[in-house]
Amino acid sequence: MKIDRLVSMIMILLDRERISAQELADMFEVSLRTIYRDIDSINMAGIPVRSVSGVGGGFEILQAYKVDRKVFSTADLSAILMGLSSLSSMIRGNELVNVLAKVKSFIPADRARDIELKASQIHVDLSPWMGNRNIQPYLQMIQTALQESRLLSFEYADRYGNKMARKAEPYQLVLKNSHWYWQGFCHKRTDFRLFKLSRTSNLQIQETCFTPREYPKPQLDFADVWATMQTKIKLRIHQSVMDRVLDYCTDDNFSPEGDEHYIVRFPFIENEYHYNILFSFGDKCECLEPLHIRAEMKRRIHNIATLYNR
Repeated sequence: MKIDRLVSMIMILLDRERISAQELADMFEVSLRTIYRDIDSINMAGIPVRSVSGVGGGFEILQAYKVDRKVFSTADLSAILMGLSSLSSMIRGNELVNVLAKVKSFIPADRARDIELKASQIHVDLSPWMGNRNIQPYLQMIQTALQESRLLSFEYADRYGNKMARKAEPYQLVLKNSHWYWQGFCHKRTDFRLFKLSRTSNLQIQETCFTPREYPKPQLDFADVWATMQTKIKLRIHQSVMDRVLDYCTDDNFSPEGDEHYIVRFPFIENEYHYNILFSFGDKCECLEPLHIRAEMKRRIHNIATLYNR
């Protein structure tokens, strides 16, 4: 894992006056090119590392830059521990355990209590309350495949539940709106695809390795696109679902009606996803306007009632 390697390299540079690129490459079992990229990352983080050429040359931290175990401030160490602890709630492994131990080794005894308190002020738990329990082991499998550039085989269900066997080269794990996705080059489609982890089943790491390709970052921000597609509809909701409705719009769209209800200007697109959102509020939500969406809600409710009257 890159963060593990970077922290280890910083610790080595703190403890040793100079070390060669080849020695670092051998130590971490990576290429010289990777070591040079890592040194660039350390420099960008604000720790000035210079390269000394010739016999006995290598990398060293500038002598004029006073670096010791206090290189990280209390806020820095708190932020690092907070992020790593949150990630370890879903992706477990020796790498995260090791890097957490190494980061904690930077903490002076006289600051340990303060840093522990600050690190615990925000807690991010990415594990689900309930539901698909394949997610955590699948995350670990994809992480292993990413590190070793190994092919993944799996079955993938479309939105209608139809499953199809696939093979793909994994390139990135993505957490978006509490859902995990992974980007891969699909051999069946011969193109990059973003797969939802909950739709992935029978995931297996293959022995076959692949040569990584240049890959595009997945498009994850559709706010501008949705803004052109959305219209505001008028809902009447009970106060008991207000907290859930607030997941989709801000409180300036709410106007009180009586003691227990609100009128809401709700952002809406006429598709299955948004109709299902309205139905998720059950009988605590009524669409008032526009009339054609209200009529469509009535039609769908009638179909559901017919299903249960059989």
